This record gives sequence, C-alpha cells and structure tokens, in this order.
Amino acid sequence: MNLITPYKTELELLKKFIEEEEERKETEKVAKKLADIFTKGNKVLICGNGGSNCDAMHFIEEFTGRFRKERRALPAISISDPSHITCVANDYGFDYVFSKGVEAYGKEGDMFIGISTSGNSTNVIKAVEQAKAQGLVTVALLGKDGGKLKGQCDYEFIVPGKTSDRVQEIHMMILHIIIEGVERIMFPENYEGE
Repeated sequence: MNLITPYKTELELLKKFIEEEEERKETEKVAKKLADIFTKGNKVLICGNGGSNCDAMHFIEEFTGRFRKERRALPAISISDPSHITCVANDYGFDYVFSKGVEAYGKEGDMFIGISTSGNSTNVIKAVEQAKAQGLVTVALLGKDGGKLKGQCDYEFIVPGKTSDRVQEIHMMILHIIIEGVERIMFPENYEGE
C-alpha cells in the first residue's frame, strides 16, 4: 500500500485545474459578482448531494458566521434542511428537492451555486433551471467532463478528476477561495498586512 500516491494524484489534478483557471479567472469573476450581490442586499443559495451537500453547508456557515476575522454576517442559504428535503421528496420526488428550495428562497439578483461531481444530478439540474427561470446568477461546480450541466450556467468550474472524492477536495478549495475573494473586496481591512 502506498498512500502517498493519492496525494500526488490530487496535486496533479490541482495543477491541471490551476493552469486552466489562470486563463479563465472564473474564481475571481464569481467572487466579484457575489460581493456585488451581497452589497445590493441579495443572497446566495447553494446545494449538492451527499458530500457536496456537506460542502454546501460548510460554504454558507463561513458567510453567516466567521471565515478568518470578525465581520458582519452575510446572507447565505444551503438547501439542506431535512424537513424540506423529506417533504419535497415525499410529495414531488427527489428530483425536486433543490428546485423547490430555489423557488421558495430565490429572487432575481441572487446567486445560485449547484454542486455535482458528475454534472448529471437531476435534482441539481432542475435547481439550475429554476434559478435561471427566476433570474438568479448561476454557478456550477462540476467534475469529470462536466456532464449535462456543462455550459448551462453563467459561471462554471470543472474539476477533471476521475473520482468524486478528489473532485470534492478541489471544490471545497474553490469555495474557500471564493469566500476569501468576497471578503477581500468587502472587508479589505481584514487582509491588511498580508
């Protein structure tokens, strides 16, 4: 057993992603857009299945709580409430658990982020469709080749990993760097001296 190999695999995947990101600058674009959305009094919604759901919840608590230093809380909602998920899954089917959340909480000018390591999660696809119909800015965090969601959002990140775990590790890094970017724009005093 050689458990150094997974680190090397992740490092190579990250290097490949960074090379592409240096040209596209998608992280910077999303951070600027989200800072503008917050400044206008709007919010961000986010969702994903399984581990991506955990990443979604982690992302929002960094905004509603604290990331690195004190600052005011920012409006962010993860569509992950168990009573909502089970109610909608029971009444409409699991494919609608996120789109009904977007329908309930989303408004024009908000941002919606959908996470799917395959790009093929039907419930995330339907949430993107609902977000677009309601005038939300859409962002996708995808894996592998981007799947069915590739090209469907205003902004997208495709991590070309072969397995969900490696993709999710880079997704969480992307989300953390977006948060840092938003804070650097809105709360520059928190980064003085760095």
